[in-house]
Amino acid sequence: MTGLRWVQLPSDERAEFLGDGGIGVLSFGTDEAEPPASLPVSYGYLDEPEHFYFKLSFPPGSSKSELVGNPASFVVHGERDGTWHSVVASGTLEELANLPPESAAVQRMWAVSIPTVDIFDRPREEIPFHDFRLVPDSITGRKALE
Repeated sequence: MTGLRWVQLPSDERAEFLGDGGIGVLSFGTDEAEPPASLPVSYGYLDEPEHFYFKLSFPPGSSKSELVGNPASFVVHGERDGTWHSVVASGTLEELANLPPESAAVQRMWAVSIPTVDIFDRPREEIPFHDFRLVPDSITGRKALE
């Protein structure tokens, strides 16, 4: 990576890189004296409007449920066509259970493709998930110069 230079990722290339879903890292703000709480998650994405969707579980003993109301950042990075890309979005998560099923946010959640990753100690069907949406206050992308 010596000499790697970056350029802004235009919104159309950002949407192409994010696709309709994948895996990234979701981080929540914590107290000033603590580092952010970060966890790898699967996501769904719609580029019009630029919203991210998540299915999060809250296992017993996890502090995740206490953090979801805090400011959050979400990072996706990787290579596409041999070129390094990254996208960073920040904002606050909104739980979709609080919205009526006919709302646009809930309807869009059903339209995304969130990859299934089995990282749990019991069958996925036994784990309750909560649906969330991130409407970014800011979203940026960069890519390495070819």
